[in-house]
Amino acid sequence: MDAKQAAANVWSAFASRDAASIHAVLTDDVEWIAPKRNSTAVALGVTDHMIGKEAISSFLLNDMRRLFSSGLEIEPISVTAEGDRVVFEQRHIAVLANGRPYRNDYVFVFEMSDGKVSRIREYMDTRSGQEMVFGDAPPRQIV
Repeated sequence: MDAKQAAANVWSAFASRDAASIHAVLTDDVEWIAPKRNSTAVALGVTDHMIGKEAISSFLLNDMRRLFSSGLEIEPISVTAEGDRVVFEQRHIAVLANGRPYRNDYVFVFEMSDGKVSRIREYMDTRSGQEMVFGDAPPRQIV
């Protein structure tokens, strides 16, 4: 299986909302690195640098649903693969737990190792994210 297909399988595992399926597509030492103090991490009161399968599955299965309580729609924009790196460009659409609409563009870089993700780097429009999550209020934990 090539890196692009393996990375697509990772998104399927994430969408399954099943911890065992998520763990199966991650290396033991997996890292997820997002922008420092991004609005999602701040609103949830969680770290922007997760290490390990448990941290990532807990974020996906527990933390994310606190902020995106009515679910999260992901619109794929593009997928590019070169070697063991796969880049996903996506639009995330949701209604936040505080009732505010959320629509932001993301880029995820997956580094693959033997068909599993060893590192995820996440990029987003942090300014727009902050405005959508907090409005004019200072960034703070809200859920």
